[in-house]
Amino acid sequence: MPSDEAQAFYHDVYTAIQQIPYGRVTTYSHIANLTGYPKRPRQVGVCLKYLPSFDPAEPSRHFFHGDNVPWQRVVNSKGGISFRDRAGSGSAGGLTPMEEQKRRLRAEGVEVNDDTRGEESWVDLQRWGWFPPCLPGEESEGAKGQASG
Repeated sequence: MPSDEAQAFYHDVYTAIQQIPYGRVTTYSHIANLTGYPKRPRQVGVCLKYLPSFDPAEPSRHFFHGDNVPWQRVVNSKGGISFRDRAGSGSAGGLTPMEEQKRRLRAEGVEVNDDTRGEESWVDLQRWGWFPPCLPGEESEGAKGQASG
């Protein structure tokens, strides 16, 4: 069973990823920064690796799952779609997680580029990237704490 600290980290990561706008992407590193753990981009990837799939037979089994956490919107620091094994990330329908991520991004209108061999895929971060300095809503929370009365 994960520690309370690990559970809190997973919760923070999944909550941050839920705030990435439709049709935009960000990086593992940026999610790590937004959650206050700038040295943990690999752990963000681990969170996504273990993101459970949605189970319609038990819809309330997992609070966070592949249908309510838009995992496809997280790419590596170069905009690349990272190879993943079949575990986690809500992959379904016989597609590899990489194929499923590309399919989901394209369905949102994001242009996904493929190399000629079909082995590497990437997104132009200049065009599709989402890199706010903090999560939406945190600006006002910080302002409240700094207000003088």
